[in-house]
Amino acid sequence: MRSQSVVHGGSALDRNGAMTTSDLAADQRVRPQSMARAVGLLMEQNLITRRAHPTDGRKSLVELSDAGRAALEAERGRRAGWLAQAIEAELTDEERALLARSAALLERLSAR
Repeated sequence: MRSQSVVHGGSALDRNGAMTTSDLAADQRVRPQSMARAVGLLMEQNLITRRAHPTDGRKSLVELSDAGRAALEAERGRRAGWLAQAIEAELTDEERALLARSAALLERLSAR
């Protein structure tokens, strides 16, 4: 649960910065109650922190802690290593070249 929660919610916090639990739930397409439980577990593990919302005293923001950011980077590294090994082991030279060209196209599209 730890690494999956860090990757899913942590990626959104890394990408968007501090968010309310409700906004994080909407981003992840889960019920706010489910996200509140996940946030609680991540807080217990010191992977995220909570602070007061700057303009709405009824709300709070959650954000990655230094430990959360480190865990997210470690998980990303682990996944990237797995993918690199799978590409090397499973794809032909021609398929690897096609994949590289496709990645460049996807990167170009995502920059729009």
